[in-house]
Amino acid sequence: MSLLFILLVIIGALILLTAVLKISPFIAFIIVTILAGILLGMPLLTIVQSFQKGIGDMLGTILITLTAGAMIGKLVAESGAATVIADKVIHIFGEKYLQWGLVLTGLIIGIPLFYNVGFVLVIPIIFTLVYRYKLPAVYIGIPMLAALSIAHSLLPPHPSPASLVGTFHASMAKTFLYGLVVAVPAIILAGPIFSQTLKKIKPMGELPLIEHTAKPANRLPGVFNSIFSALLPVFLLLSIFLLSFIIRDNEKVLHIINFVKEPSVLMLVSLIVVSVTLGIKQGASIKNIMSTYEAGVKDIALIILIIGASGGLKQVMIDSQASADIAVYFQTFAINPLILGWLIAAIIRLCLGSATVAGLTAAGIIAPLMPHIHADPNLMILAIGSGSVFCSHVNDTGFWMFKEYFNVSIKDTFLSWTLMESIVSVMGLAGVLFLSIWV
Repeated sequence: MSLLFILLVIIGALILLTAVLKISPFIAFIIVTILAGILLGMPLLTIVQSFQKGIGDMLGTILITLTAGAMIGKLVAESGAATVIADKVIHIFGEKYLQWGLVLTGLIIGIPLFYNVGFVLVIPIIFTLVYRYKLPAVYIGIPMLAALSIAHSLLPPHPSPASLVGTFHASMAKTFLYGLVVAVPAIILAGPIFSQTLKKIKPMGELPLIEHTAKPANRLPGVFNSIFSALLPVFLLLSIFLLSFIIRDNEKVLHIINFVKEPSVLMLVSLIVVSVTLGIKQGASIKNIMSTYEAGVKDIALIILIIGASGGLKQVMIDSQASADIAVYFQTFAINPLILGWLIAAIIRLCLGSATVAGLTAAGIIAPLMPHIHADPNLMILAIGSGSVFCSHVNDTGFWMFKEYFNVSIKDTFLSWTLMESIVSVMGLAGVLFLSIWV
């Protein structure tokens, strides 16, 4: 049985179990991993041991990063910091440059929050502006949602790309900086420029009324506190990245820098600081802060399980030696490894709908090949992240969330939401390929 056929069976089985039979991706990954091990000729006990090792290695690398990020994101939302950021940015940009303000707001809010949480959080902001300025809802909403999508797919410490940093043993700081370079043109094209073509899209009826219970002004954090806290992991990443270039001779200081720049340590430091700035400083008790954190972890519990199971599949591919053979096979084709990573993620995204599962599955296939192919791991993360958001359609919950919130037809959802996601994906790949000339 050829390796290519086995690889197609693995992807096909995952699609069948999740998209057709509606089985949880966590359970689907377990079933598919066992199937892969059997097809690859591994002893049954070895499959189990390999799977357990893969889960441990994967979660050991990113568990603290993911949970700390989810806690920070939940506190940013619950404390009102996200609302403060949105109000201030929109106030600065005004009606004339409203879309650029929405892009910046979406990017800032999107970095610490999971996509679905960020989506629900920005909807009241979008609709408030729609009613205030009498502008088309889709025209106003697409720039902010494009920024959210780009943060979700390209910018650590957002949980999705952060998990790939662990998978590929890459640098979070470099991935973030490269991600920013790729993100800027993608945001501009998919957001303010593309939205100019959407002014004629109108809702099929009244927009739903979004209840938004705002906190009293005296209980909200200040603007500086809100931005500083929401983006603290980013500020720490950039500071450490710069310090590592400035201080090269002092081994003790470099040792501390290398310790702090570890993603788990960096996110723990951020969590402690944010607990004070957005929690204790705002009058919240330790008990309430911990309750918020518990709710944040519950939001990502299933995602953590899925990520762990994807690590099990990756380990089976490594231990069976299939990854090395697959790498040799793909080397017979004249295809750029970055395009290959994007393509695998995009195909799985088209079939499954879930950007998270698409990214993790593609990473599980590509990561074992990295020693055999010439590709920068930071750029591979961005390529896979870009592919994972390609062409959102009817099998994606984001597609239906957009359609129902904005009350537009399926046709108009394809013409706005699906095209926006596709532009983000293709522009992301183009940016990665452009960077690869120098990196």
